[in-house]
Amino acid sequence: MQVFFYGLFMDEDILSKNGVNPSNPRVGVLKDYTLKIGNRASLLPSKNDEAYGILMEVEDQEITGLYAEKSVADYIPEVVTVTTNSGDEINATCYNLPLEMLSGTNEQYAKSLHQLALRLNFPTNYLNKIKEFYS
Repeated sequence: MQVFFYGLFMDEDILSKNGVNPSNPRVGVLKDYTLKIGNRASLLPSKNDEAYGILMEVEDQEITGLYAEKSVADYIPEVVTVTTNSGDEINATCYNLPLEMLSGTNEQYAKSLHQLALRLNFPTNYLNKIKEFYS
């Protein structure tokens, strides 16, 4: 299945340590969504915004196992349309935390996500947006 990751799960090493072996990673953007970082990250609908992430192919049982873990068990899958750097529009599953469960702050998470997004060559304006969560 196609899965769109936008938080620290964009890191294939983290996925691998959690029993997920993704393939075909591609940078993608989800239009009309914005990144929010509380204790964890989530994407929320937001007209005219964009959220960057990595689109990957993942086995169904691996993704089910990943999101059964207690720290991410509240995330809900939703089908979204991701635009890749090559301009392809691909339907994918994206796991998001419901707005009412998004609370707190997590500067360390935001800093780690910023470093990962920098390594992935995300646009400067998006990197700056992540930085706002810990500056």
